[in-house]
Amino acid sequence: MRLPDVTLELLLLILVIGTAIAFDFTNGFHDTGNAMATSIATGALKPKTAVGLSAVLNLVGAFLSVEVALTVTNAVVRLQSSSGAPNPELLANNGHELLMIVFCGLIGGILWNLLTWLLGLPSSSSHALFGGLIGSTAAALGFSGVNWMGDGTKLDGVVGKVILPAFASPVVAALVATIGTWLVYKITTGVAERYAEGGFRWGQIGTASLVSLAHGTNDAQKTMGVITLALIAYGVQTDTTTVPLWVKFACAFAIAAGTYTGGWRIIRTLGKGLVEISAPQGMAAEASSAAVILTSSHLGFALSTTHVATGSILGSGLGKRGADVRWGVAMRMVLAWFITLPAAGLVGAVCFWLGNGIGGYAGVLIVFGALVALTFWMIAHSRKTAVHAGNVNDEWQPDATPGASVASDETIGAKA
Repeated sequence: MRLPDVTLELLLLILVIGTAIAFDFTNGFHDTGNAMATSIATGALKPKTAVGLSAVLNLVGAFLSVEVALTVTNAVVRLQSSSGAPNPELLANNGHELLMIVFCGLIGGILWNLLTWLLGLPSSSSHALFGGLIGSTAAALGFSGVNWMGDGTKLDGVVGKVILPAFASPVVAALVATIGTWLVYKITTGVAERYAEGGFRWGQIGTASLVSLAHGTNDAQKTMGVITLALIAYGVQTDTTTVPLWVKFACAFAIAAGTYTGGWRIIRTLGKGLVEISAPQGMAAEASSAAVILTSSHLGFALSTTHVATGSILGSGLGKRGADVRWGVAMRMVLAWFITLPAAGLVGAVCFWLGNGIGGYAGVLIVFGALVALTFWMIAHSRKTAVHAGNVNDEWQPDATPGASVASDETIGAKA
């Protein structure tokens, strides 16, 4: 009588790993703009060159650290005991419930990523993932199953590692970028504009590359942590201080592949929708983003690179006298930030209730089928207002839907 349960657990493990890699792919194309939007907007890099360079550096960055991965494994939800073994209470109740929690959390993250990409809103892939995991865990174990404050001896857990950095990081990035932009223009006063623009465009290639490298050290690791969490739930991993090598490779290549597809809708919003950005501003914004992201990765903070990049771009507008900052677009982004955790959490919880309520293979496959159906619907819907490398730098229309193409009818249906 045990064989069906073991088979169901194995099916869930396979689906979790596949869904986690799919999430990593969506993370890649959702966040390409964090590194490359300003370089594309100023003409420092051609669109296709920019996403190719970003993909390679995301791949390299994924291998530089595991601190953020361990934060995901240990600091968000309580699916294991202090020894690293799966939670014995859950195993006694229903062995596959642990994997179902991780599976449904990933679905919440993927669907929110795709929805915000469709709308061209640079929301946080990280918070979508954490929201999904928190929602599915709360549905299964109650809110006590969420690691809100760590062990209580220091500021840790969801509050210390996720929520506080979410509020602090864009403010810090904006402040650093504002000061940096002001200094750049102060130092280059009297230099002919054509020389300044050309020089800073070369500088942007370096700073944008650094942001891509930093993004790999932060975001790719979140999926590494989720897969490690699934391996813990299945009972084949008990070490909470390491990530298996094959997991590192799978996640690194997935985020690199996603990055290479472009995510043009969000690149357009960040590069053209917030500020009409010049090369000196772009270099200051990218340098600020890289500094904040790399520091946070070293400390194990699972922050949102999107929040950091957006804060830096806004700061570059504030630091240049007379720059036009589109606060309406910025406010839409901030609204998306605030609802990301609860919205993804609600999806994760609903998926868990649905899958667990139906039970068995049918529950798992129905939830997976819903993910596939909604994914294809959003991809198909995006074709109606296609944004691609050929029109990503078109003039921004203030009344347009964020991320919508302003190109002629001939481009509709082109690759988004």
